[in-house]
Amino acid sequence: MARQGINIGSSANDGTGDPLRTAFKKIDENFVELYGTDNDINTLDANLNVNTFAITTGVTNGDITVTPNGTGSIKLGAIKFKGTSISSDDSTIININEGLVVDGTASVSGALSSATSLTLATGATVTGIDNGALGTSATLLATQGAIKTYVDAQVTASDLDFTTDDSTTNSIDLDSEVLQFSGGTGITTTATGKTVTTKIDSTVATLVGSQTLTNKVLTNPTINAATMTGAVAINGITLNDNTIIANTSNADLELDGSGTGHTKILANATVVGTLNTADIATTGTHTITGQLDAESVRIKDNSITTNASNANLELSANGSGVVDVKKAMTTVGQTVTGNVAITGQFDIDNISISGNGIIATNSGGGININPNATGQVTIGGTVVSVPGMLSTTNLNLTNNLFLGANALITTNVSNADVNIEANGVGSVYVDQLRFKNNNITTHITNANLELNTDGTGTIELQTNTNVTGDLTVSGAFIGSRQTISGAGAINLTTLFTEITTTGTDAYSLANGTVGQVKIITMAVNGGDATITPTTFANGTSMTMDAVHDSVTLIYGASGWVVLASQNVTINA
Repeated sequence: MARQGINIGSSANDGTGDPLRTAFKKIDENFVELYGTDNDINTLDANLNVNTFAITTGVTNGDITVTPNGTGSIKLGAIKFKGTSISSDDSTIININEGLVVDGTASVSGALSSATSLTLATGATVTGIDNGALGTSATLLATQGAIKTYVDAQVTASDLDFTTDDSTTNSIDLDSEVLQFSGGTGITTTATGKTVTTKIDSTVATLVGSQTLTNKVLTNPTINAATMTGAVAINGITLNDNTIIANTSNADLELDGSGTGHTKILANATVVGTLNTADIATTGTHTITGQLDAESVRIKDNSITTNASNANLELSANGSGVVDVKKAMTTVGQTVTGNVAITGQFDIDNISISGNGIIATNSGGGININPNATGQVTIGGTVVSVPGMLSTTNLNLTNNLFLGANALITTNVSNADVNIEANGVGSVYVDQLRFKNNNITTHITNANLELNTDGTGTIELQTNTNVTGDLTVSGAFIGSRQTISGAGAINLTTLFTEITTTGTDAYSLANGTVGQVKIITMAVNGGDATITPTTFANGTSMTMDAVHDSVTLIYGASGWVVLASQNVTINA
């Protein structure tokens, strides 16, 4: 049975997947197929066990057969088994690191080589070897010692002509021995355009004595204590006499220390032309003659300027460091942007700033703080103390209070109130007057309290006014007036009320304050006016039926009492 997949739907709980029963049924059937009975040839545990990185049969002395489909191969790592052949999957050499025993006939169709020795059984032969240079014997001796003895006896120096007929490489494997050429001109090639390569792995080629290399190419060499005469080309540069030159036209010459190392020029250095630097770390004293341009900054003679037109020149310390100017500094029309920290006294013309004080240093000198145009001077702090006299033409305080010329105290907001308030149970004193809570009194014993106006002006007492003591009025006493047309309520906020009737109208009068006086008169007679106080000591109501009818009332403990009346009928 083929493996059964479970439909999980397009998204979580979208209703398109398999139901739980169907899904777990597929899972169960898949496990039944995997863990079937031992008689089921399709199951993994029938006759084959996989355990602890080993594959074994479950049947004693049973074979393990791995058969690919069709012309397929069996691959174990990079080794490929196909039919009766063993080959490399990536065309590399197959190494057999342990002993190899061939009981039958071994056929070698390619080259046969041995890193150490090749041991053949007595009487064994290797066919296909051209041993003409070794003599007429077609059978090699069985041991390595016998082969060495034979070669020493038969091979001479003139026989050492190593050539190949198939363009492959001839190798001389010396292992740990030494290859020495005595006399002659060393290793050379007689063929035109050929290269002689000497490859020595994991060691150093040492040239003994005075050696001359003329027009030779060295690839990645390590050369110790060598003397080279003439121009030496190394990768992209040429060393010639005392000059290092880049080989490619217009190419940069770079000196770069490794990792966090630096490039150091130990002796005097002279730069002819423009020196462009990305990062230069210098140690010691360096003398530069002429003009030095570093990025956008120019140093010439005793001046430090910027190269770009109208560019700013900035002096900035790193981190918490400071810019320390040791000598006296003269500035002409300088603009400082940002924070300036000055430790100690700071003198500017006739002003000295020291500690928390700003002091005028010239005799009798003043300190002027003048904003521009409509700008303002703001003095912060919870408390601003002026030990001496504060002289000002206009003083605009916070919370909309304005002190103007001629002792004017007002607000700078239209229709706003002016509030003068003492702290806690304190009082506000203005000359000989004391203002406390809702009282205006004099703070001079037995002094009179006078309310006077200038010229023909009047004094108006708004809402309820309580007078403690005698009230002396010089001139007319004018109360405020209410005019009412038609039926309605007579107010208690004015002294005088004029009634205009539009028919037989009824009016109400609420209870007042003890001692309050109320005057009521009819101005226009459009019908009878009946006035009913809430509490009336003389009766229940009053009736007016003609123009100029009037009544004067005072409110007492028993309600409204008639002080005087004209043509008014008191209703019982």
